[in-house]
Amino acid sequence: MKKQSIQAKIFLLIIVFFSQTNITAQKLGELRLADWDPKSQMIVKETKVMKPKFPVIDIHNHLRDLDKTEYYLQQMDEAGVWICIGLDGYSRDDFYKEHLKASQSVSKDRFHIYFSPDLRRIDEPDFGQREAQKLEEAVKMGIRGLKIFKNLGLTLKDNTGRVVPVDDARLDPIWEKCAELGIPVMMHVSDPKAFHAGPIDRYNERYDELHQHPDWSFYGSEFPSKDEILEQRNRVFAKHPNTIFIGAHVGNLPEELGRVAMWLEQYPNFYIDINARISELGRQPYTARRFMIQYQDRILFGTDTPPNAESYRVYYRFLETDDEYFDPTPAHKQQGRWMIYGLYLPDEVLEKIYNKNALKIFSQFKGAN
Repeated sequence: MKKQSIQAKIFLLIIVFFSQTNITAQKLGELRLADWDPKSQMIVKETKVMKPKFPVIDIHNHLRDLDKTEYYLQQMDEAGVWICIGLDGYSRDDFYKEHLKASQSVSKDRFHIYFSPDLRRIDEPDFGQREAQKLEEAVKMGIRGLKIFKNLGLTLKDNTGRVVPVDDARLDPIWEKCAELGIPVMMHVSDPKAFHAGPIDRYNERYDELHQHPDWSFYGSEFPSKDEILEQRNRVFAKHPNTIFIGAHVGNLPEELGRVAMWLEQYPNFYIDINARISELGRQPYTARRFMIQYQDRILFGTDTPPNAESYRVYYRFLETDDEYFDPTPAHKQQGRWMIYGLYLPDEVLEKIYNKNALKIFSQFKGAN
């Protein structure tokens, strides 16, 4: 009887153990990936950089909430930002005039606004010439550059149903007008590789974002490939050598700095900014540091995040310190489940990226003559 009692107790313990394990597994299985927010147990150095070593020109931002213009300036002052470029001066409905008025009423020197052509009208006769003329008039009012959004080459279609390529000849007068006026073209074409290269599945490294925003995926036969779009863009660089082009988001290919380096070598009129891509650069710190030192004369500072002192400070920490394994999310938004590492760039490189390279581009402005 005693032996049977012991066996019964052991059997009962086994049942309890497996039932509890099953309950725990069920609870674990209920956690959605979107809700998983792990806290790192790493204890590493944390450097707080309240202001940058040199005044900053933020070459890539969006200031379209015009009621916040005074707040933007206050945040810029707090973070040591000298000039901020707003890229939302839409030609459509003459919004650029409203944007200029709001920005200039707060400061005529601290904000630069870029003009964005109304590409929906590309089928109209003499579209390029007419939009170029409108750009020239806008420059007289205070516009200081041109912005191209990613719908060009990707989703924008003309009346034939064809996706308008980046190198469409109807746009040539606009590129040439920018050269004539001495203003740069900020060009964003295509999105992160993960948005183009495959479906939204377990192999996609940006699954979190794409699961929440499936419309951000441009994978499939209905879209031109990322490489095709970038090749169209590069043909524009070659055809218009007197126009300065700034490739947004590290030339729209931060995942392949070797190819970006090749383009910088090939096209002297091509610059890049780092906006919203320190998450990509910071996970390849050795390669990124070498790249940024080698091409220090062609790289511009930008954030793509409406002015916010704490967001700026993440960028400063990334560029100026050798801190390890820190979260880039406060600088923009979550773009992947990885941490980043600081580049501790030399001072002469920092100053060029923070402001000198932008000033060199600004010095070519001829629009006021």
